[in-house]
Amino acid sequence: MSQFVCKDEIRLKFSQAMSDMYQTEVPLFGDLLKLVNDVNGKVLEEDPELKQKLQETGELERLEQTRHGAIRIGKKEELHTMRRIFAVMGMYPVAYYDLAPAGIPVHSTAFRPIDPESLIKCPFRVFCSLLRLELIEDADLRKQAEEILAKRNIFSPRAIELVEKFEKDGGLEQADADEFVKEVLETFRWQSEAAVSKETYDALHNQHRLIADIVAFKVPHINHLTPRALDIDAVQRGMFERGIPAKDIIEGPPRRKCLILLRQTSFKALNEDVQFVYGEERVPGSHTARFGEIEKRGVALTPKGRKLYDELLAKVLDETANVDMSKDAESYYAVLKKYFDEIPDCYDQLHEQGLAYFRYKLADDATLDKEVTENNASELVASGVLKLEPITYEDFLPVSAAGIFRSNLGGAEKREYDEASNRALFEQNLGESVLDPFEIYSKIQKDSIDALNKKA
Repeated sequence: MSQFVCKDEIRLKFSQAMSDMYQTEVPLFGDLLKLVNDVNGKVLEEDPELKQKLQETGELERLEQTRHGAIRIGKKEELHTMRRIFAVMGMYPVAYYDLAPAGIPVHSTAFRPIDPESLIKCPFRVFCSLLRLELIEDADLRKQAEEILAKRNIFSPRAIELVEKFEKDGGLEQADADEFVKEVLETFRWQSEAAVSKETYDALHNQHRLIADIVAFKVPHINHLTPRALDIDAVQRGMFERGIPAKDIIEGPPRRKCLILLRQTSFKALNEDVQFVYGEERVPGSHTARFGEIEKRGVALTPKGRKLYDELLAKVLDETANVDMSKDAESYYAVLKKYFDEIPDCYDQLHEQGLAYFRYKLADDATLDKEVTENNASELVASGVLKLEPITYEDFLPVSAAGIFRSNLGGAEKREYDEASNRALFEQNLGESVLDPFEIYSKIQKDSIDALNKKA
């Protein structure tokens, strides 16, 4: 009888292999991992209560796992196949992100595990962006980009064979799973030889640096990986202290006792040597794309909470539009804190106001003498019968994603594109609809209610 390898195990092995490869290719990422591990170790040593909470929720075991990566691809066929590849690893497209309004000519989704058990085993996710060719304003250059992309195949024949075998049989046995990881990894490996001439690269680059990054290379090299920091402010300071070129600010909400959504920062993209192809010639040059990121995740917000978050962040960005972050980051943080004080920094209040998602658990020594419903859950929490466990936000913030992109593009790119979002076309290219993250978090919350009622 066939023994298929669990998708979670394939995903874990792939994320570990990706991290090992990236540390070899980008040694500064290894330095970043060491810094994050040093900071995390100090936090756990100084806060045994936090360590205990992480242990109870399964977070401690996965603390050192790579949390996410990001790739940029150029054509619809690549997106469609990426979906099939990530399905082998138990990763599904969640949410649609249009970065064009922020001046980034891509739209994206996040491939990730969706059930709590899989997330505990391996939370690895990949933010996958597809170039919107229609946003290339120069018609001749757009046609040239299309022709370049049409000629390339970023997947090995064997990788496709193994995907087809998985789809036919319903799984992969150990030897095939190991080979699958090895073959797929090659799609994300750095290629120091570009697929275009220096002249073509410069034309793409002058249109938008991200377009050059996507179109000019043979495969979509992984452009960053991300560990989890327990104290992201300490890591940010540590990068400056250790000579790691950090971006100017931490993206996302301000530092809080009860973190909401996601905070992230990165070291700036490296300037790497490449060879540009022109007939038999190899013209030396450079390319800037790959960096290292850090994240700290908090509680997932409800639609009501997310609406409030977006409104407050818009006010912050409007008020700080003229702030030079490289010289006066503290002014930005002060404005950020001023507006975000409107969101309660207390889990009970976040729950009471319907701003965030939580699992419900029976409090120690408490007994449940009536059915739990969404309507009476707050009352049972207030009376001490139930306790709250924040549901971790597992997705991304478009504004933060755009901020990370822009900080690694030199800051001189087009500010926005006028074209409308095109989710329908993205899903058509993907081959299925993206999942609604709010529905995923809501289900986890409701499942915790069902579990309590079954035990009662």
